[in-house]
Amino acid sequence: MTDLDLGIRAFLQLAVILAVCRSVGWLLRYAGQTQVVSEMVAGVMLGPSLFGWLLPTWQAELFPMKIADTATKHPSMQILYVVSQIGLVLYMFLVGMEFDVKLLQKRAGGAIAVSAAGILVPFALGAAIAPNLVARGDCFGAGVATSTGILYMGAAMSITAFPMLARIIYERGISKTSMGTLALGAGAFDDAVAWSLLAVVLAVNKGDPIIAWKAIGGGILFGILVMTLGKMLFSKLAVASDKAGEITPTLFGLTMIALMTGAWATDALGIYAVFGAFIIGAAMPRGRFQMKIQEKIESLTVTLILPLFFVYSGLNTKIGLVNTPELWTLTIVIILLATLGKGVACGLAARASGEPWRESAAIGTLMNARGLMELIILNIGLQNGVITPTLFTIMVLMAIVTTLIASPLFLWIYGKQALQIRQASIAPEA
Repeated sequence: MTDLDLGIRAFLQLAVILAVCRSVGWLLRYAGQTQVVSEMVAGVMLGPSLFGWLLPTWQAELFPMKIADTATKHPSMQILYVVSQIGLVLYMFLVGMEFDVKLLQKRAGGAIAVSAAGILVPFALGAAIAPNLVARGDCFGAGVATSTGILYMGAAMSITAFPMLARIIYERGISKTSMGTLALGAGAFDDAVAWSLLAVVLAVNKGDPIIAWKAIGGGILFGILVMTLGKMLFSKLAVASDKAGEITPTLFGLTMIALMTGAWATDALGIYAVFGAFIIGAAMPRGRFQMKIQEKIESLTVTLILPLFFVYSGLNTKIGLVNTPELWTLTIVIILLATLGKGVACGLAARASGEPWRESAAIGTLMNARGLMELIILNIGLQNGVITPTLFTIMVLMAIVTTLIASPLFLWIYGKQALQIRQASIAPEA
C-alpha cells in the first residue's frame, strides 16, 4: 500500500484490530479477564512481539511504524494515535460521569490512606533500586543523575492503570459502590501524584523548573475551577435539556466542546488528557442528562474507538529485548517489588481504614494493575532519553503481569459477591 492508500489501510487496521480484540476477549474471558485486559494483550500480539515475529512483512505492511529509511512516524500510525486518544478521552469522560463525588467524600479518609500507601511504599522501593539501575549503564540514559533515576523509578512504580482500573470497575458493575468509588478516588490521586513526579523528572532532566510548576500548580487550579465554576455552568445544560425534553445537537455539541477543552488543557499542562476528561465528567450534572449523554456515546466509544488506544500502545512493545538470564532476574525482582509495594500496601491501608478483609484485598488487587498508563509514562521517559529500551521493556513486562493478575485475583477474592453488587448497582433506584 502507498501513502495514498491511507483510508484503505485505516479501514483494514480497524477491522483487524476489532476482530483480534473481540477474539482475544472471548478466549480470555474463560480465564477471568475483562475485555479491557484482553485489548491490552491483543495490542501486544499485533505488535512486533508476536505478529511481527511470525509474519514480519505482513505486520510491517499493516502497521508501518515509520516511513521507510527515515525516523518519521508513518501517517497511518499518526491517524491511529489521534483516534485512540479521542476514544480514551471519551471513555474517561464516561467514567467521570459515573464517579460519585458525594460517596467519595464519605470515604475520604480511606481513599487518602490507600492513595498514600500506594504512592509512598512503591516510591520507596523504586528509589531503593534506582541507584543500582543507574550504575548499570544500560537502564538509564547517558548523563542521567541518580536523583533523576530515583524520581523516575518512584513515579513509574507508583502509577496505577487509572483508565484500566476504571474500566475493570465499570465492567464488574461496582462503579457506584463504596469500594469502587474508594478505589477510583485513590487511583486518580495516585496517578495525579505520579504525573507530577514525572513533570519534576522532566524538569530536572531538561533544566527547566517551569515544567513542574505548570503541571502541579496548573492541574490543581484546573480541578478547582472545573468543580466550582464549571460545575455551575454545566448545570445549565441539564436545565436546557429538561426543557427541550432531549439532548439537542446544540447541547451535545456544547458538552463535547467542554470535554475536548478540558482534555486539551490538562494535556497542555503536562498531566495528560485523561485527567481533564475525567474531571469534566465528574463535574457534569447527574440524572436524566447523564443517562442521555451516556446513551449517545457509550457503545461506539467502548466497542469501536477505545480498543485503538490499547492496541496502539501494544504496537510499541518489544518483549524480545529481555534476552538474558540477568535481565529476566531483574524483571522478576521488579515485578515482585511492584506487587508488594502497591497491592499489599494498598490492601493493608484499606484494612487499617476500616474496610473488611475481603474488600481490602480486592482494593489492593485493583490498585496493583498498572496497564497502559504505565506504558505512557515509560514511552515519555524513553522519548526524553531518561531510560533506555532495556529498562523500558522490563517495566512493560511488569505492567503486563500486574494487570493480567488483577481481574482473576479480584474474582477469586470477591467471588459471587461481585455479581451481587453488579446487579444491585444497575437496578433502578427507588
